Amino acid sequence: MSYEKRISLLIFMDMLIVWISIYTSYLLRFDGHIHPNYVSQLLLYGIISTLTCMISMRFFKLYNRIWQYASIGEMVAIFKAVTIGVVVSYMIVYAVTSTRVPIAVLLRNYETLLLFIAGSRFAWRIVRDRLFISKGEYQRKTLIYGAGDCGALIAKEMLNKQDAELRPVAFIDDDPRKHKQRIMDLPVIGSRSSIVDAVEKLDIEEIIITIPSLSRKEVSEIIDVCKMTKAKLKIIPRINDLIDGKITVNEIRDVDVEDLLGRDQVSLDLEGIATYVENKTVLITGAGGSIGSELCRQIAPFHPKRLLLLGHGENSIYTIEMEMRRTFPDLKLETIIADIQDSERITDVFSTYRPQVVFHAAAHKHVPLMERNPAEAVKNNVFGTKNVAEAADRFGSERFVLISSDKAVNPTSIMGTTKRIAEMLIQSLDKASRTKFVAVRFGNVLGSRGSVIPHFKEQISMGGPVTVTHPDMIRYFMTIPEAVQLVIQAGAYAEGGEIFILDMGAPVRILQLAEDLIRFSGFEPYEDIDIEFSGIRPGEKMFEELLTNEEGLSSTKHDRIFIGKPTIINRTELEFEIKKLERVLSEDRGNLVDELKRIVPTYLYVSVS
Repeated sequence: MSYEKRISLLIFMDMLIVWISIYTSYLLRFDGHIHPNYVSQLLLYGIISTLTCMISMRFFKLYNRIWQYASIGEMVAIFKAVTIGVVVSYMIVYAVTSTRVPIAVLLRNYETLLLFIAGSRFAWRIVRDRLFISKGEYQRKTLIYGAGDCGALIAKEMLNKQDAELRPVAFIDDDPRKHKQRIMDLPVIGSRSSIVDAVEKLDIEEIIITIPSLSRKEVSEIIDVCKMTKAKLKIIPRINDLIDGKITVNEIRDVDVEDLLGRDQVSLDLEGIATYVENKTVLITGAGGSIGSELCRQIAPFHPKRLLLLGHGENSIYTIEMEMRRTFPDLKLETIIADIQDSERITDVFSTYRPQVVFHAAAHKHVPLMERNPAEAVKNNVFGTKNVAEAADRFGSERFVLISSDKAVNPTSIMGTTKRIAEMLIQSLDKASRTKFVAVRFGNVLGSRGSVIPHFKEQISMGGPVTVTHPDMIRYFMTIPEAVQLVIQAGAYAEGGEIFILDMGAPVRILQLAEDLIRFSGFEPYEDIDIEFSGIRPGEKMFEELLTNEEGLSSTKHDRIFIGKPTIINRTELEFEIKKLERVLSEDRGNLVDELKRIVPTYLYVSVS
């Protein structure tokens, strides 16, 4: 039906309701026989009421509302429109005829108008909900965790959406006052302890967590309970990710591994960061990588004078450049294609731009790959870092922040050993330089290129199997944004020579991670998708460490950032060993591992066949 026909039909129906209401009100007042003296008043009152009520309902836009979504606002509008229409009609009749409409007639007319006008609107909604909205078998039964405003909104939208894939059947809430109550005609059946039984009894296929104000720790606890079921998990964004409080089904996302970490959002000392970044020329090496590109995104809002994006791969630098120009159109940006192993090129970059703050994120980081290509790891992670650090010293940079790794602690891999040498290089350089050299050490980053999570997801999407190296292997994990926020914050605390260690939370078993990812994807581990153990790869540890034996741990102003006590490094001896390492690279690569052991005595070379 067209809009004009629908409005015309609605107006005609309302006019009919007005006349029926007035006529029945007079009939009831006079016990079924209207007195002849009141017939003319009835006709006049009917005509005037029809006009005033139509005008009043037009004024309150009762013909411009979608009644399938009617709520309290529509009820208030009906109340106002009918009240004004009845009162004004009564006054006009009295002004024209000098006689009053009987009070009994007025009250009954008012009551029946409210009932019929409102009833006619909500009757369509009831008919639509019961008859026209399909509740077919294709809809997945859904349990909503959170019987608050957000949960009610989500349930309402699901119920009103004709093509909804999910059908809410019950609520779960930890507030005992809501138990055994009903919201949107759906029962609140208990607290989180009832989730497992509810999923089994109600044949639940999906669970949606709909409390945006929950802390990450609380979300993690709820997910731990939900993991005991076969239902697929979904969650709405956290409260600070929602815009203007608008929550719809479109905002629901799958629960991901990040939600399991149980850590709240990092709080930043914005003033301290702005002091050393604002209005400064900032260089980011490895700007096209996972950490480097996130550094670009998070440093840009602090208004650097100029942001230098340096990388070896043109495609990745082009991608982050386009994103930055789109997101921060007023930012002064320079893109630099350069290899940090090229000393002359790095010197030229520093001579041209004179960066005041350097974030050195460029590195080879893949452990098994570097075991097969040790010389490349040394050239990039050791000599590349040496080139950038010495240029920062020579051209008077104020701060130099090295992105390091927990694999540098008691390393068992080429990659970890080269990162430890990089730490030693900047610590030795700091003692004789005006530049404040610091390193920031953290573990695995969720979602970074080449990390285990994207690899597992790809295997799941292909139907498995998911390969895990060892059932007891554990790792520390952080999300890319929180790791980078803490890196930037650590730079504000730099005095020179420190190794900052980020609080990674509790370590995570890789096997548990794989099982959770399979469940979050809607499958059952070992049934729908198998897990196979491939064995520990060359250079890998069973578990990672964050501190060497010589390093003590002291706190900073930030509860997630700690300082490892700087170790005493003889710069002359280190430079001598670095020169020997350079000679080994060019003349006798067969002795490369032995030379690395001399520089890093804690390096434990493990040959895995």
